[in-house]
Amino acid sequence: MIAVPEMKLTREALADSLVRLGKINKNIVVLDADLAKSTLTNKFAKEYPDRFFDMGIAEQDVIATAAGLALTGKIPFCATYGVFLPGRCWDQIRVSICYANLNVKLIAAHGGVSVGADGATHQALEDIAMLRAIPNIVLLMPADAIEMAKAADAVLKHVGPVCIRMGREKVPVITKPEDKFEIGIANVLLEGSDVTLIGQGSLILYECLLAAEELKKKGISARVVNMHTSKPIDGKCIDKAALETGAIVTAEEHQVIGGMGSAVAEHCAKSIPTPIEFIGVQDRFGESGTPKELFEEFGLSAKFIIRAAEKAISRKRKK
Repeated sequence: MIAVPEMKLTREALADSLVRLGKINKNIVVLDADLAKSTLTNKFAKEYPDRFFDMGIAEQDVIATAAGLALTGKIPFCATYGVFLPGRCWDQIRVSICYANLNVKLIAAHGGVSVGADGATHQALEDIAMLRAIPNIVLLMPADAIEMAKAADAVLKHVGPVCIRMGREKVPVITKPEDKFEIGIANVLLEGSDVTLIGQGSLILYECLLAAEELKKKGISARVVNMHTSKPIDGKCIDKAALETGAIVTAEEHQVIGGMGSAVAEHCAKSIPTPIEFIGVQDRFGESGTPKELFEEFGLSAKFIIRAAEKAISRKRKK
């Protein structure tokens, strides 16, 4: 039986990490688009008021200003909701940041339907697809508060554009302090031999772990992988899963079109063609509700993952 995990905010872990890193590196600056109380960048503002800039509801200006600051040697972290970043400033991200390959870090909050009552207009479900197509950018969604703190360190060390995606609500702590975090290298949370469940984000990864427990009762051994990096995708991990389990299920709080699952499928198509089933938002907009209600409504909970796993297994080529 899986123990009920501790619940923590990933956005708070990132905010605390920015304060910690800001003390070490004086070049870090933070820009927010009038949402500092929600993104919790107000913590950085309190500690380093001369290095914090509230740009108001002007996301395009946030990115353009960040580009200028990066050219002077500063390391800008730009925060707002994922529906606005990249939603309202995609062109500025593409041309001013990524085309120039500038050292700007993007923080996209409110990722996924688990945002809850804020509803469709504020649930970022297309952000990975929008950004993944742009060259030079790295895309991350750390699983939990522990992993977010490690990711912040990795993002600071990485020179170039990075986007950190995060949700709003408290999420299960499913990783350990001793676990390694490396951009582009997935972590295996549970070993298995019949099917691989590749998840992104703690809420859905926890559902994958619950699904694996139920599948075990049916005699099915499920591997669970934390694919915290959408780009660059961990091809070696995917190949290993394809060869050793022969069936894959991807699970994410994003449209099934263009998200992490698409990246996995693209890799398999050119490397090791494998039966894949996709858990995610099926080409529709979000709705208001509790995270639990929305996971059921959008088919993201463990019971849907179990069905997808069984279907993927049934599609394996007979030896």
